[in-house]
Amino acid sequence: MEVSLIRRAKNNVRLLLVVRLRCFRAVLPFVDGKKGLEIGGPSAVFEDGVRPLPIYPRVGSLDNCDFSRNTTWASHQEAFTFSPGKAPGKNLFRDASNLSSVASHSYDFILSSHNLEHFANPVKALREWKRVTRPGGALILVLPDYSKTFDHRRTPTTVDHMFEDLGRDTQEDDLTHLPEILNKHDVSLDPGVASAEEFQRRSLDNFNNRCLHHHVFDKTNSRELLTRCGMKVLAVEAALPFHLFLLARIP
Repeated sequence: MEVSLIRRAKNNVRLLLVVRLRCFRAVLPFVDGKKGLEIGGPSAVFEDGVRPLPIYPRVGSLDNCDFSRNTTWASHQEAFTFSPGKAPGKNLFRDASNLSSVASHSYDFILSSHNLEHFANPVKALREWKRVTRPGGALILVLPDYSKTFDHRRTPTTVDHMFEDLGRDTQEDDLTHLPEILNKHDVSLDPGVASAEEFQRRSLDNFNNRCLHHHVFDKTNSRELLTRCGMKVLAVEAALPFHLFLLARIP
């Protein structure tokens, strides 16, 4: 318990060091008064105040998609409450790599923070997010910089591999990367688990909790991934303690 409290305290100190991103003004035209869909929200990085990208107060409306009503990170009602003073959006309960209930070009922008790494088939997910976004809209994507997290012993996943997952129609119950993850996961940097044994038990049940980082990212492969998915990357920016922010325009 004491070790866990120390980890959480260190994480809180890191959050105090957060500063607003240089690309904040570039993001605003894509979200100001616009209709968006978040994947796996709400997300602290978008909240008002001392946050790297405080855009929640600027959006017109925002819906959310999560794989379950109750996840490790949040519990959801039908309404999606994301910002004081803003009307709640709606929650969609389904895998965000299959948005078949959402018509094409339904949204002006997509938000996703620390979410894509949890997809076994990230290209499939990105293609769906692109489909439901209108031409000229945007994806605002936040990923963990692997080198600053419990993934630091791993190697950034090649974009070729992620496209191979698409070709294989990899499903979300896939555990292909589990041996590597169990071997290289730095438990000392993971405040969510108390021991390697607990982490292994949770990982084996990943389809129900979606905590695994199937793929790991840096600035290079994240930019390449969005580019090869047909998006124009306008900004890639790092922020403390371990965030990578990407702004991409949908053609």
